[in-house]
Amino acid sequence: MEAHYHMAVWIDHHEARVFGLNAERYDRVLVRPRNAAEHLHHKANTTGSGRTPEDQEFYRDVAKAIASAGAVLVMGPASAKTEFLKHLEKHEPNLLPKIAGVEGADHMTDGEVVARARKHFGPEHMQPGRER
Repeated sequence: MEAHYHMAVWIDHHEARVFGLNAERYDRVLVRPRNAAEHLHHKANTTGSGRTPEDQEFYRDVAKAIASAGAVLVMGPASAKTEFLKHLEKHEPNLLPKIAGVEGADHMTDGEVVARARKHFGPEHMQPGRER
C-alpha cells in the first residue's frame, strides 16, 4: 500500500479492511486471521466463557498495517474493534496516539468506509501536502 497519513480500519473477527486515503484516492489492504475457520462463539461442554481466545496474531497484523499512519479511524461492529484497541494498549502502545476515533459500524462497503473516514478527517485536512 502507498504511504498515507490518514487511514481507516473496518474490523470484525473475520477480516480487517485497512484503507490508506486522501481526498482524491485510496488504497486497501485486506488482513485476515490465520485461523479464519475457527468459530468464535461459545463451545459446548466447556468451563468458563467457552469463547475462543482473542486472535492476537490477527490484531498484530492489523497493527503492522497501520503503523505508518499519522491518524487512524477504527470502525466495526461488536467487540472486534475494542479487542483490537486492547491489543494496542497492551502490545503496541506507541500506536494509540494515532487512533483519531472509534465508531460502531455494521457491515459497510469499501466506498462507505472511505466516505465516512473522509467526513471524519475533514476534506480540508486530506489535501495532498496538508495531511494533518
